[in-house]
Amino acid sequence: MSFGRRTGLSDVEAMSPIVLVVTGRVARDSVPGLCAELESLLDGPEGAVRGPDAEVDCDVGGVVQPDLTLVEAIARLGLVARRAGGRRLRLRNAPPELRDLLDLVGLADVVDVRCAPEADGA
Repeated sequence: MSFGRRTGLSDVEAMSPIVLVVTGRVARDSVPGLCAELESLLDGPEGAVRGPDAEVDCDVGGVVQPDLTLVEAIARLGLVARRAGGRRLRLRNAPPELRDLLDLVGLADVVDVRCAPEADGA
């Protein structure tokens, strides 16, 4: 499991969404670290809190074997985003298995889900 920050030009940072990238398999003990990373991303440069209109994206396209631990992580990340100014967490590249799990536990309406692009010919 790994996570990171989107890089780009510093002068357009305020206009770009906040992006947390989650890859690999998410273990239960890594969830607090993911939440701490998102909290640090929500703080702008030099500790300034970003405006409430900053979008929060979580790219889950690289996760392996989506399971209920990942769903728990997403729920907790959604709370972190909401507590930081009422932002809504958006999932990018969510695999079908994750979308099904989110629907099953009732979180599909809590986060915005952007589907992974379908493979050509599949």
